[in-house]
Amino acid sequence: MPIGVQITAATKQAVVIDNKAGASGMIAAQQVAKAAPDGYTVLITTNTTHAANEHLYKKLSYDPVKDFSPITALGKGGQIMVVNNASPAKSVGEFVAMAKKEPGKLSFGSGSSSSRMAGELLQQMAGIQLLHVPYKSNTLAVTDLLGGQIQMMITDTATGLPQVKAGKLRALGVSSDKRSPLAPDVPTISEAGVKGYEMGYWFAAYAPAKTPPAVVKRLNELMVQAARSQEAKTSFYEPTGTEVFTTSPEELAKFQAGESQKWGRIVKTAGIEAE
Repeated sequence: MPIGVQITAATKQAVVIDNKAGASGMIAAQQVAKAAPDGYTVLITTNTTHAANEHLYKKLSYDPVKDFSPITALGKGGQIMVVNNASPAKSVGEFVAMAKKEPGKLSFGSGSSSSRMAGELLQQMAGIQLLHVPYKSNTLAVTDLLGGQIQMMITDTATGLPQVKAGKLRALGVSSDKRSPLAPDVPTISEAGVKGYEMGYWFAAYAPAKTPPAVVKRLNELMVQAARSQEAKTSFYEPTGTEVFTTSPEELAKFQAGESQKWGRIVKTAGIEAE
């Protein structure tokens, strides 16, 4: 990741990236929560571990607030609502109309909590009822969408957009509050008929709780500088359609609290039972 490269350049210290996949990010979050609070271990994570999991699981191996010292947000972006090319729906409005005609008949797939919540929020705001089909990853859900086993999904742009550009899937809308620079001709779901709809993803950096404030401040300076560098912009942010989004530690704590409340409301309204 370009942020690691930039921090190495600024500090002359090697940054080791340790990708800990699995269990909705809980393995990585738990490891950092238990690490020494010396500034040498940082978790770069998403809304999944720090806003969604607490509402989706009865028991977490970490506390998203008490176990961490917020450093800075790093980026945010939207997802893309896609259907099979054979679908009669050419717009969000047409898909909603189809779903209203046959409640519970049309299905949507999801392989991440962001994708699942995007589908749940669409149902709540559009007043429709869809059948949810869970997958282990968004890539697997896209495969079934291409095969016609499911009718729609709202997936991360990195997974969905290449299929749209290759002419294999049809994009109906993006879930963010503004159009994606990678697909400027695709309207937002809000402007395409579900007014006020917004369901993006974000990622941020956290240190273990009790990391000294001076260390958090230095990490914030390094990470904000790295995220705002030209190299990060050209090698990561622009190609993935991600918006640079940096904050102070206090702003991140406040933002995370608001996001957690939003996710909690969607989960509660959808009647999703915590696992």
